[in-house]
Amino acid sequence: MDAYIFQLSCSDGGVPKRSVPEATLTLTGLAGDRQARLNIHGGPERALCMYPLEKIQELQTEGHPIYPGSTGENLTIAGINWKTLQPGTRLALGDDVIVEITGYANPCSSIAASFAEGHFRRISQKEHPGESRLYAKVIQAGRLVPGLSVRVLNGVEESEDGTN
Repeated sequence: MDAYIFQLSCSDGGVPKRSVPEATLTLTGLAGDRQARLNIHGGPERALCMYPLEKIQELQTEGHPIYPGSTGENLTIAGINWKTLQPGTRLALGDDVIVEITGYANPCSSIAASFAEGHFRRISQKEHPGESRLYAKVIQAGRLVPGLSVRVLNGVEESEDGTN
C-alpha cells in the first residue's frame, strides 16, 4: 500500500483538532490552525505535527479512545513505516509540499482524554520508541487534501508491512 494523507486536522487552539477537507500549509503551519501554547507547540521548527493511522488503530485495540486529531496532530498519515522516520527525514506530501522532520512531540496531560486511565505517556518517544508524534518544518509550502501521496525523500522508504 502506498502512503497517503488520511486526514488533515485543525483547531482554534488545543485538542482535539477536527478534520478539515483541505488546508494550505504555510511555513508556520496549516492555515486556520492555532496552538494554545506557542512556547511548546508551533513555530517554524514545529509547524506540523504528524501521526500514523496505523498507530492510532493499534492504540484503539489496546482500549485507548484515541482518534485522528485527538492528540493534536495536524496530519494523520496511512501506509508508512513510522519507526523508520526520524529527525532529518524529508517527506513529499503530494507533488508540491516538502517537510522535514525536526523532532518528537512530547506527550502532555492535555491529551490524556485520548488514553485509557489518562496514560498519555503511551506515545512517549523515550518510553515507547517509534510510537511518538513527529514535528516537522516546512521546506516547500502548498495546498494539502486527504488522499495526497506521502513519499520519503531520504532515509528508509518502507511501508508499514515492511515492503519497499
